[in-house]
Amino acid sequence: MKRFISGILIALTIGMVYSCGNTTNDKKVTIAYVNWAEGVAMTHLSKVLLEREGYTVDLKNADVAPVFAAVAGGDADVFLDTWMPVTHKEYIDKFGAKLEMLGTNFKNARIGLVVPDYVKINSIEELNANAAMFDGKIVGIDAGAGIMNKAEAAVKDYGLKLELQSASEAAMLAILKKSIDAKQPVVITGWSPHYIFSNYKLKFLNDPKGVFGAVESIQTVANKNFVLANPQVTTFFRNFQLDDQELGSLMAAMESNDNEKVAVEKWLTEHAELEAQMRSFLKTETN
Repeated sequence: MKRFISGILIALTIGMVYSCGNTTNDKKVTIAYVNWAEGVAMTHLSKVLLEREGYTVDLKNADVAPVFAAVAGGDADVFLDTWMPVTHKEYIDKFGAKLEMLGTNFKNARIGLVVPDYVKINSIEELNANAAMFDGKIVGIDAGAGIMNKAEAAVKDYGLKLELQSASEAAMLAILKKSIDAKQPVVITGWSPHYIFSNYKLKFLNDPKGVFGAVESIQTVANKNFVLANPQVTTFFRNFQLDDQELGSLMAAMESNDNEKVAVEKWLTEHAELEAQMRSFLKTETN
């Protein structure tokens, strides 16, 4: 009984500390992200903008499933790379009770199977007849990513004889570059926005069964307790949005610079109006 009562007291104490720690805006934000080009770009842009208004920003990098778990559990506050309504639906279904969708940060997103434009097929339905041309492989990214789950569904629904291989995004991009440099056929799990569509001439394979869905939007999600405790920074994230040109140029700037902060700061010199608008959501009379 003593042990039971002690456990209750500890739980109550933890609850009180957690509650007290989340009732005021202490200007600290933890952003979770996955190593996907658009998410990395938006995360580091947010970090720079928040830091310029006096916020302390921590970044947590992980695969997509742990990222959703971290935001839902309060180990991270915000995630800027939720693809809806198809790609990440299973994670929203699982964790949605503890998450709040703050809004769309990018429209016209798309996922699917992608090939260089010199490849002479145009549909997923043509892959089996040309499997040897691709060495019987579809080059994917990290296992568990939403696009990989959809690619697995495509393999099943289309009865594909090609093997879906998982790898890091960096490894997939290296294979893509090597193949294009050699003018060799290759099929990857691709998505837009991504700087590869600026660097190379690529095309999505038609998906007549609609496995990969239609056009998606990228959403910002946050922990519900964080939203309640931090209305001002939540307003910032609710209004965080980039268009095709802005996100495309930001990703290109970061791809060509190993220092994310330097790349973002240089990019912001050419997007002063956007910076002023976004920082305005973080300003108070006492700032």
